[in-house]
Amino acid sequence: HTIKLEPNDCIYLFSDGYADQFGGKLGKKFMSLNFKKLLLNFQDEPMDAQNKIIETTFEKWKGQFEQIDDVCVLGFKI
Repeated sequence: HTIKLEPNDCIYLFSDGYADQFGGKLGKKFMSLNFKKLLLNFQDEPMDAQNKIIETTFEKWKGQFEQIDDVCVLGFKI
């Protein structure tokens, strides 16, 4: 596949660990759709701010639940 990239496009590569993490009020998984929505909500922010949002959201979601998997999120802006 070939994807045409434009200036300021953001590319994200990530493992399934973020989406699979249990947490929240009901102890459910974060889920891929919620992770996609999270990324789309802040895609125009500077990359350092995005990193902070990703970390803060994960920790808040996880709460007292044990982390069940490795979490890897890599993002870069063209």
